[in-house]
Amino acid sequence: MKHHWWQKTVVYQIYPRSFMDANGDGIGDLQGIISKLDYLSELGIGVIWLSPVYQSPMDDNGYDISDYRAIAGIFGTMDDMDMLISEARQRGIKIVMDLVVNHTSDEHAWFVEARQSKDNQYRDYYIWRDEPNELESIFSGSAWTRDEQTGQYYLHLFSRRQPDLNWENPKVHQEVFAMMNDWIDKGIGGFRMDVIDMIGKEIDRGITANGPKLHEYLHEMNRATFGDKDLLTVGETWGATPEIAELYSAPEREELSMVFQFEHITSTYPEHGEKWEAGALSVPKLKEIFEKWQGLKKGWNSLFWNNHDLPRVVSNWGNDGVYRVRSAKAFAILLHLMKGTPYIYQGEEIGMTNFPFQTVDQLNDVESLNMRNARLAKGVSEEKIMAFIRKVGRDNARTPMQWSNESQAGFTTGNPWLSVNENYHDVNVKAALADESSIFYTYKKLIALRKMNPWVVDGEFKLIATADNVFAYVRKYESKSYLVVVNLSDEENEFASGFVPRQVVIQNVERKLDDLRITLKPWEAFAVEVD
Repeated sequence: MKHHWWQKTVVYQIYPRSFMDANGDGIGDLQGIISKLDYLSELGIGVIWLSPVYQSPMDDNGYDISDYRAIAGIFGTMDDMDMLISEARQRGIKIVMDLVVNHTSDEHAWFVEARQSKDNQYRDYYIWRDEPNELESIFSGSAWTRDEQTGQYYLHLFSRRQPDLNWENPKVHQEVFAMMNDWIDKGIGGFRMDVIDMIGKEIDRGITANGPKLHEYLHEMNRATFGDKDLLTVGETWGATPEIAELYSAPEREELSMVFQFEHITSTYPEHGEKWEAGALSVPKLKEIFEKWQGLKKGWNSLFWNNHDLPRVVSNWGNDGVYRVRSAKAFAILLHLMKGTPYIYQGEEIGMTNFPFQTVDQLNDVESLNMRNARLAKGVSEEKIMAFIRKVGRDNARTPMQWSNESQAGFTTGNPWLSVNENYHDVNVKAALADESSIFYTYKKLIALRKMNPWVVDGEFKLIATADNVFAYVRKYESKSYLVVVNLSDEENEFASGFVPRQVVIQNVERKLDDLRITLKPWEAFAVEVD
């Protein structure tokens, strides 16, 4: 496979409203991000994936776009955006924009026009029916809302304020591709494509994802926009299997660089249930899933634990109490030494944790609020609902970035849009930078290892048989082999192998590795060159 710059770099996701507030209004903004570029440069990342900053009424925190060519006033101006692109470029950092083209806001000019009459020129930009079918919104309830003006129902697979675009209309393609090219001309480094597997939907057949025309549309998008420019393009594809992922990312197909697959995330969900009933992590199942995905033959993996839609991994699967630092490092070492492009979500590099939500007035997320209303109507107790939200609610990832132990964690001089986690006195960037043994420096070292060592990028992957809660694998490159061993539990575990250790690459527990017959401490992780 031809090498690309995005195979040796690490991506850092910024959720703008929670990253850094420069003007004191309680909401993060573009100037706030610019003020922290030196911090990100110190960490060593090469790409910022920027969650949406486009003009939006913010029903779904910017994933409901009303103008793709304008910046939301709460975040700044297009001049601020141009400055961010330029200042990041000076530090060797590219900006990847979040592309949300499965749906728009109901305030987008296209939809405002479309609902005027059944024969409006924009009517066919969206999906209308005289009667709704049984499709349900991912945000709870029917996926159809009746438009009183015309008497028809429009489709929204998410909030009723996020009407789905009709990708069967070639005019939609032309509009989207022209907008993408405008952003490419500004000098961005690529696109993260929100729920991109839904644009090929066939509603009357009940197909919402991986529709028969999906890859035709993506190939057309590639040819019309980014295909000859070596940009990073990553699709959010919740239902992808390795076979489907290769359809997206095999180079000869001319579609995307890679996709986000979520099989490891959904491995804790009940078989036919929702994420709200997610159970405990099964390490054997996790090993099986990663072994399968590391075997991708014709494409490229994305590697991640966290994003703006997911709970914090250190709380969800790790131990955010006594072993917070060690378990956060363990997850980092396990993931970053695999084959693929790693993604860090803001705050992951300092071990930020889930928020102890107690009451509904602490919540902002439309998905959580809709779920609460639906469950209350079915007689589920408030206590049980809040337990669901504390475990997997999206607001866990969206609490403000913890920069220091000053007021509001140094995020804002005003009142933050979402409460700051009270553990900011101990868990913050200032403290992490001052402590050479902090989680931050483990991430910094892992990022540098990927840049400098071809075995991390290109080495073969082989899973090693171990105790259930020990995840161990070998990366082999040319004549050298590297063993990675991680204990994903609060218990000690025995580990033995026939390998002879040569040189320690990284570890989260200080010990001499003269012999590879050892009792692993809780959450112990290391990588070592072996014979």
